[in-house]
Amino acid sequence: MTAVSNLAAHAGYWLRMVSNAVSHDFARKVAAEGVTVAEWTLMRALYDHQAMAPTVLARKMGMTKGAISKLADRLLEKGLLARQDNPGDRRAHSLALTALGRSKVPVLAALADANDAEYFGVLTLKERGDLDRILKTLAEKRGLTSVPVD
Repeated sequence: MTAVSNLAAHAGYWLRMVSNAVSHDFARKVAAEGVTVAEWTLMRALYDHQAMAPTVLARKMGMTKGAISKLADRLLEKGLLARQDNPGDRRAHSLALTALGRSKVPVLAALADANDAEYFGVLTLKERGDLDRILKTLAEKRGLTSVPVD
């Protein structure tokens, strides 16, 4: 009979356990602010820019233009995002944070920082640096470039 490995024998098991907990708690925190994690990531991507075309935003985030449009529609309804017409091309537009959206980004970023500290603050600085280095190496070697939104 072939030996069957135990679930806990896999690094992926432990990564998923921690990732699920970190992600679930963060999702709950941003939901209390009226947004989803995916909406937060789009808002953060726009924060350092005055406006950005949806195609550029999609490329930057590693998402489809359709996914960006759905997120943008939800943020438009919440008054956190605005569409700006392109005067040179009536078919084109850009997305920009509204004043409300821009003011919400630092609040959400503080929640992200606090969530990280809650989970990873138990590590020493060396352990945290090692973890970050290992995760970034894995992402790079596997060609993982899409912004995680779920």
